[in-house]
Amino acid sequence: HQYFPGILSVTHCMEEVNGVPKLMDLLDEPVPGVGTYEDFNTIDWVREKSKDRDRHREITSKSKESTWALVNSVCDAFSGWLLMLLIGLMSGALAGGIDISAHWMTDLKEGVCLNGFWFNHEHCCWTSNETTFQERDKCPQWKSWAELIIGATEGPFAYIMNYLMYVCWALLFSFLAVTLVRAFAPYACGSGIPEIKTILSGFIIRGYLGKWTLVIKTITLVLAVSSGLSLGKEGPLVHVACCCGNILCHLFTKYRKNEAKRREVLSAAAAVGVSVAFGAPIGGVLFSLEEVSYYFPLKTLWRSFFAALVAAFTLRSINPFGNSRLVLFYVEFHTPWHLLELVPFILLGIFGGIWGAFFIRANIAWCRRRKTTWLGHYPVLEVLVVTAVTAVVAFPNSYTRTSTSELISELFNDCGLLDSSKLCNYDNANVTKSSNELPDRPAGDDVYTAMWQLSLALVFKMLITVVTFGMKVPSGLFIPSMAVGAIAGRLLGIGMEQLAYYHHDWVIFRGWCSPGADCITPGLYAMVGAAACLGGVTRMTVSLVVIMFELTGGLEYIVPLMAAAMTSKWVADAIGREGIYEAHIRLNGYPFLEAKEEFSHKTLAMDVMRPRRSDPPLSVLTQNGMTVEDVETMITDTTYSGFPVVVSHESQRLVGFVLRRDLTISIDNARQRQDGIVSTSRVFFTEYTPPQPPNSPPPLKLRGIMDLSPFTVTDHTAMDIVVDIFRKLGLRQCLITHNGRLLGIITKKDILKHVAQIANRDPDSILFN
Repeated sequence: HQYFPGILSVTHCMEEVNGVPKLMDLLDEPVPGVGTYEDFNTIDWVREKSKDRDRHREITSKSKESTWALVNSVCDAFSGWLLMLLIGLMSGALAGGIDISAHWMTDLKEGVCLNGFWFNHEHCCWTSNETTFQERDKCPQWKSWAELIIGATEGPFAYIMNYLMYVCWALLFSFLAVTLVRAFAPYACGSGIPEIKTILSGFIIRGYLGKWTLVIKTITLVLAVSSGLSLGKEGPLVHVACCCGNILCHLFTKYRKNEAKRREVLSAAAAVGVSVAFGAPIGGVLFSLEEVSYYFPLKTLWRSFFAALVAAFTLRSINPFGNSRLVLFYVEFHTPWHLLELVPFILLGIFGGIWGAFFIRANIAWCRRRKTTWLGHYPVLEVLVVTAVTAVVAFPNSYTRTSTSELISELFNDCGLLDSSKLCNYDNANVTKSSNELPDRPAGDDVYTAMWQLSLALVFKMLITVVTFGMKVPSGLFIPSMAVGAIAGRLLGIGMEQLAYYHHDWVIFRGWCSPGADCITPGLYAMVGAAACLGGVTRMTVSLVVIMFELTGGLEYIVPLMAAAMTSKWVADAIGREGIYEAHIRLNGYPFLEAKEEFSHKTLAMDVMRPRRSDPPLSVLTQNGMTVEDVETMITDTTYSGFPVVVSHESQRLVGFVLRRDLTISIDNARQRQDGIVSTSRVFFTEYTPPQPPNSPPPLKLRGIMDLSPFTVTDHTAMDIVVDIFRKLGLRQCLITHNGRLLGIITKKDILKHVAQIANRDPDSILFN
């Protein structure tokens, strides 16, 4: 539990407060607490699904008896859709608020609006009559800090003052972000996607999707993005949406009381997170399916689609970017791409794959160093130092000074006649002003200056993102990865454009690029590069391509995007199999069985099961030969999360399986509520209690808490099949038998340790139960 300081004590306090057993007769009604799970435990998917099937069957059978029961049945069926509607509305509203706040606070580092300090730079100049189209970011209402403090706009003193204010605001924002995270919600740091993947696989981390985490993550996400650190808000928005989903689940009994049903809702919430982060509802659903979800039935697909639609509609209604579009960087390219351009696109894919693999290795090495050295003990200092370095290096370069989203937007942009960007400052001597179609033309001095600045920005972004991701502030990886790719793509695009202009008579250009024509679109190269680098880091393929074309509206560019995404995945996989999220799951020791990982070793269940040959025999309960004291002694002396129940120690014939938590709660409840239950009372797991001798204390029947159909395999079952069973069914444990006799047990943790050993990793890195 060392990775979650400060949370465990709070969590267990809550459990003790809420977990006071209500006084019920054990034989008549279910005992409160039975069937629930402790913190850092894995859920039993099979049991949860069967519980939901029983509940559904009961509601359906009752619906034929009365009108009220029929209404109740309809409400139960409709509750899932209502929940999706609420998640979509809440997540869309929060995302809109985050976008507007982050835009305003990012501009606050450079100046303030005199008409109202709550206006960002763009909104401030919208209302001004003195703004020209060429200089639409300049208006008398917007004052830089140098102008306000020393009354000068130009000169060295003004520059130093603006520089100083930029660094001070960045430090203030990041200090507030890291302090709030440390003081109120330690779980609000990072991107959240590795933990959400683990939670969706059936692991329980109490408080990770709670109210405090939601509030603090929302506030600190705005602060972290505004501070200018090399991070994005996209990954954390998935965490925010999942928090909304988890909190709203408590309004509906069906989802509150069933962990497996709740995870279906969280899968849909993850889709909502990407939908509001990028304005890409279809890409969000595919992202949840491809990257995050462990169990994704068809019903969840439809509900995810509906929730993503509602969230996108809500965000569109808020219109955070003020351009009536869902996305910040919407572009339209007018030139079709040529088949020969696939070569540079594939080169961008190779670059993306190499950078992705390098980034993962460097970031994991840095995070491991953070965990094991003094660096980890001073998270506030680390954040302030990284912010100071980022701000000091970023300010002199106009491409790193602006927010990363605006940088990507500028790099994706297709140059028109009215563009004021340095990247569009071509020699326009030969262009007729009447036509808006711009032919390829020689680059002006500003374009070469911009290329140098972009090259420096590329090196800076590549290095600073390695140390930024994983700090104790909310930090996403989508936008920084896309920025690296977009810079590399734009540089290559400009290079190709100039090559085509000066050498249009070369064989490769002769057939399709006549002089004076518009052949190469540098913005398209930036878009393809962004997809390649994001694919190299996350190993997304299908969802990535869909997100990119939803982002940019470039349907005809799907083939270049597919080629780059696939190439980057192949190259990155050749260097290292894991994506960034899987690498962080392994670094933190979460019990996650990766569905994409192949298990190729020829071991058998008997090689992995416990007890091993040198171990003491398996701790088991007998169905009618134990007293309450015997059971309590076994619970005290062992740390296992459950016990097999056998007919007798001699026969070892398997009867069922009982969870430790259920056993403890049931015995405590029986001692309080059932008269005469003492340490010498007999415990029975049988259907009928045999007659008791006179004067003996009343027996305790615990058949109700026993799983009568535990999953079993024989000792000669191949381990690749066992691993597959654990993945597909989401098992907690599997019992090993030989001719019906119990031999041992394999838990999810045993499988994870075995997989780690085979891969020559430390098996003790799997921390949790």
